[in-house]
Formats: sequence, structure tokens, C-alpha cells
Amino acid sequence: MQRFQRIGWSSLAAILAISTMMTAAASAKPFTYVNARFGQSCTFPDEIFNNPMPEPENGDGQQWLSADGASLTCSGINNIDYDTPQGFVDGEKASAEPGYKVTYSKTGKNWVVLSGTKASNIFYERRLFGKDDVIRTVWIEYPAALKAKYDPLVGAITKSLRAP
Repeated sequence: MQRFQRIGWSSLAAILAISTMMTAAASAKPFTYVNARFGQSCTFPDEIFNNPMPEPENGDGQQWLSADGASLTCSGINNIDYDTPQGFVDGEKASAEPGYKVTYSKTGKNWVVLSGTKASNIFYERRLFGKDDVIRTVWIEYPAALKAKYDPLVGAITKSLRAP
């Protein structure tokens, strides 16, 4: 009898775990954008960032807006100044743009992560510095009042940034 109960509880736990995953997957519809010019891609919930802006003529990326004032941009640029991750961070920390302040930064050999404030918004940015001299970026910006909504999303979205 005890053996049957253990199997029953294990099965119930597995069913609940699968049910939870399916419910979470059903509520979050991920969309993956792939840029034709530079090949960068990023994945994000398109039920939140549901208003795509037209791609610019140069085809370097795209921006999506949300109904509550947030934005997401996935783009690439040629690294014509041969910038490095640390050089980029140093430049951003020294920025004199009014209302712009970097509050967190972390660098690796070919990547950088920044976050901070821009006027009354919070931003989070991840850049990949490619061997092909292209810098690929995902930028998320949202009103500070929506921190509780967007903070849980930014990590997964920015980590989804890929280079070809």
C-alpha cells in the first residue's frame, strides 16, 4: 500500500509540474526577431511588446513598443571606432546627457551589460561585440513605476540576444 501511495504522489507532482509549465508557456507567447542585415536575434513576449515600429531604411534593427510606455530595441551597428566592452562602459558612465545615469555595468571579453536611469525611465542594455566588427544590442526601457512588471523580464530577453 505504501508503494502505491509513493507512486501516486510522484505522479501527482509530475502532473502538477507539467501543468504549471504548460500554463506558463501558454501565457507567454515568445517571438524571435532575426535581423536580415546583421543577423542578430532576440526573443521576447510579443503580447507585451506588441506594437512593432517600421524598420529604418538602413535595416539595422527594429523597435517594439508596449501599451504602457515600455520599448524594446534589437539592433546592430558597425564597430567603426573599434570600441571594446570596457571602452563602451567608460564612455557611457562619462555621459553628460541630462537624466542619464549608469547604475550597473558588467563586462566580459566580448559583451557588456548596462542598466540605469534615463529621465524617469529605467533602461537595461546588452551588447555583443562580434569578431565581424559588428556590435549587436538589445535595449529595454520602461517607466520606473513599472519596475515590478519589467524587471523579471529583462534578464531572459537580454540573454536571448544572439549573433550569427
